[in-house]
Amino acid sequence: MVSLPVYDKSGSKVGTYEIDPSQIADTINKQLLHDVVVMYQANARQGTRKTKSRAEVAGSTKKLYRQKGTGNARAGGKRSPVRVGGGHAFAIKPRDFSYRLPRKAVRLATRMAIASKIQKSQVAVVDSLEMQVPKTRQVAAMLKAMGLAGKSTLIATEGHNPVVYRSARNIDRVEISPVADLNALAVLKPRQVVFTRAALDWLKAQASQAIA
Repeated sequence: MVSLPVYDKSGSKVGTYEIDPSQIADTINKQLLHDVVVMYQANARQGTRKTKSRAEVAGSTKKLYRQKGTGNARAGGKRSPVRVGGGHAFAIKPRDFSYRLPRKAVRLATRMAIASKIQKSQVAVVDSLEMQVPKTRQVAAMLKAMGLAGKSTLIATEGHNPVVYRSARNIDRVEISPVADLNALAVLKPRQVVFTRAALDWLKAQASQAIA
């Protein structure tokens, strides 16, 4: 059982949240986490780089000089890969690097990533982030009081809240996302994850159904 610190909107500690990482994921499979993170990174690649082959570079195909009698090494056309300005022998072509792992494996990896953060005491809980109008200063002050100023932080809310999102989106090294949209890479990348209490309750309920 792990006791997570609970804070209010001002960043003051108001209690603890008891949670067992096994409630989120039975085990933590590092190989699965690695595979899923690599998948997300591969899917983010543009794959637009390209180099020209000898068929695509400008230049004549005429033999530069006769085969024998000049004292030089034999040479073909100027577009040969061994000559300056020639084409590449194995030209790079645009390609799609994306692929998908099974959906159940991807969802399990997300829960494993969260359970790993809980085990390492890299998770905090906020009672509520409800506010009437966007206030970036208020969220920044809360994170500073929690000791997270300047640290890479992910804030997970129960659902999409435009006001909270607009309050946190411009803070340096801070990402904000609904808990249902989290993935293994998004969870593992920041140093600290901050859940709202409602988001963590929702996550525990979803995890219990998946484990059962």
